[in-house]
Amino acid sequence: MITDLLKETFWSLSGNKVRSGLTILGIVIGIASVITMVSIGQGAKNSIESNIESIGSNLIIVMPGSSHSSNVNQGRGSAQTLTIEDADAIKASIKSVKAVAPEVSKRYQITTKGNNTNTQIIGTVSDYLIARNIAMDNGSFFSDMQIKSSAKVAVLGSTARDDLFGAGVNPIGQTIRINKIDFKVVGVTKAKGGSGFSNPDDSVYVPISSAMHFLSGDDYVSDISVAAVDQSSMADVQEQINQLLLNRHKISDAGLADFNIMNQNDIISAATSVTGTFTILLSSIAGISLLVGGIGIMNMMLTTVTERTREIGLRKAVGVKRIYINLQFLAEAVALTFLGGAFGVILGWIASHAVSYFVSSLSAEISLSAVLLAFGVSASVGIIFGFYPARKAAAMSPIEALRYE
Repeated sequence: MITDLLKETFWSLSGNKVRSGLTILGIVIGIASVITMVSIGQGAKNSIESNIESIGSNLIIVMPGSSHSSNVNQGRGSAQTLTIEDADAIKASIKSVKAVAPEVSKRYQITTKGNNTNTQIIGTVSDYLIARNIAMDNGSFFSDMQIKSSAKVAVLGSTARDDLFGAGVNPIGQTIRINKIDFKVVGVTKAKGGSGFSNPDDSVYVPISSAMHFLSGDDYVSDISVAAVDQSSMADVQEQINQLLLNRHKISDAGLADFNIMNQNDIISAATSVTGTFTILLSSIAGISLLVGGIGIMNMMLTTVTERTREIGLRKAVGVKRIYINLQFLAEAVALTFLGGAFGVILGWIASHAVSYFVSSLSAEISLSAVLLAFGVSASVGIIFGFYPARKAAAMSPIEALRYE
């Protein structure tokens, strides 16, 4: 019976090649759309996670301004509640910490011979390299002695170096001018990749004391980066920092804290939640085309049942069982969706790689789960939308079917 079913399915579908092809096309587009959307969403999620993880190792960021206030949060660096002494207290009092790096950050116009750029100036300490996973490419980072003496030295990110001196040029010993003050370049960091205002490659680093004395003119820091010794100790370190700063700032009610603390896991969780929601939304929109494809299959199968009414009556008259006729038409519907699913997977794979190739900022990643999900949905569509026409064919009266014109 299985062999007969396969043969009859092949003959029936090949007898109406154009109609079968157009019906399959609806499923192909639906499956390819779902796979492409899920792949783009997964790639975006992984890209965001890797970018966040690259900003530091087991990172905890302490920022000024309360996040519990009824007013709008004052944002990174706009409030003035954290000091270098707070950072020193964290480093001295909390054991499960391997690096503490206070920073003062602001955008300035930087000029050199014939070139200029507007970029982020970060005043910080040597622990910043550890806290933010930054490595040196040329030269060296500024020393503790240079920080104590407010030395006018600077370390350039790779992009900032390229903008000011040209790609691949060694700027060690050259002078740059920040806020009308000359700084000597002592090092260049390795490229990490990134974009936007927090791109480490497009930043210039100076001693925090120099930034306070010559640039910002105040004694407050924009934030404090803290690197925990390992992943498991991050929650404990965060709680200890919170309690320490409450005591230092003489705040008894934690709800009135003039600072807020965010760890790397919170940032990753929030970012992946957003990308996950968008992936579901995009996949749902793409899934509508699968629904349309399923309706196309039902329409084709109902047309087929009508065209083959006399054939169905003849089969039933010679003793063909109802279940066999039911399976025959159901098999045709499922065959259409399986063919559409197979071609849809191939088209989705090609489309995902095409997106990654032509849009460098997006990295689509095809997962086996997405392919299996799309294929499973395709099979379900065939069974669900093929069931009614098959049932209608099987329920026909042989006498009425034979009399059909």
